[in-house]
Amino acid sequence: MKHRASTILVAALLAAVPAASHAALAPYTQNFETLVMGDPAALSNDGWIVYGNVFTPGLVYLYGYGPFPAPNGGTAFSAIDAGQGGLEQGAQQLSVYNDYNNLDHANGNLVESNVYREQTITAASVGQTWTFQFDAKLGNLVAPSTALAFVKTLNPSAGWATTNFLTVNTTAIPATWNTYTVSIVIDAGLVNQVLQIGFASTASNYVSSAVYYDNLVWHETGTTGVGDPIGPAALELRPGAPNPFQTSTRLDWSLPQRGLADVGIYDVAGRRVATLFRGVAEAGPHATPWDGRSADGRLVAAGVYHAVLETPAGRVTRNIVLTR
Repeated sequence: MKHRASTILVAALLAAVPAASHAALAPYTQNFETLVMGDPAALSNDGWIVYGNVFTPGLVYLYGYGPFPAPNGGTAFSAIDAGQGGLEQGAQQLSVYNDYNNLDHANGNLVESNVYREQTITAASVGQTWTFQFDAKLGNLVAPSTALAFVKTLNPSAGWATTNFLTVNTTAIPATWNTYTVSIVIDAGLVNQVLQIGFASTASNYVSSAVYYDNLVWHETGTTGVGDPIGPAALELRPGAPNPFQTSTRLDWSLPQRGLADVGIYDVAGRRVATLFRGVAEAGPHATPWDGRSADGRLVAAGVYHAVLETPAGRVTRNIVLTR
């Protein structure tokens, strides 16, 4: 069965997508103040979609369901809430939580609920950097439930493979409002791919999982030449150069500020193959090579691998292809 918006594993997202036009990516802002809290279609009328994925406790993918118009209220996915904001958030906020209508909760399976918007990338956006900014605070999320915000791209010409998965972990954020950002550089390889911005919740056994979001801004934050070096403005990881590669490739990555960073290579099953960097890195651009070898020095098999940059501020994933 085709499925959409898996945000904790490599399960693919599938959707009916309109044909690409020549228009650039469209900006979006939303503070939820003008949406009618009592209207069950308020979020779907604003372009929000939901999709669920279900996994065993051992993280084996079982099935996906959707897409559906995003609900406003009830016990599944999302709702406009009131009285959770501070001075800058106003009267109404978006609450994202799990799909408690899914009875697989009682079976101990993990239900991943995704609430998002999407559009198609065109050549008009190549070379641009786009940023998803939002305010967030912890709701009634209880461990082991998890939550995150994401920017994701998927390639419909390659079985809807995930080509970018940039996240902000909102599982353990404070119960006070803070602003978070995640950015993506649009390169030529992303033309005609689907881009999503949104939020996800993973829970089981009906454990609480809500996080509040507000003041969403999706906007262009810069334009660069396709081959220009990346700068220190955002957490970024570029595809390997070259990609595909036979003997070695270089991963270019950047941090917005000095801090802990982990650059690793994972196989399609999610197993870590090699650690390329782990430690404290300065703000700005970095370059890390990979010679196609595992941590014990052995040549790994040809195939698709995931390069992952992980920091306290978020996680960025790129697919790289090794040929022999």
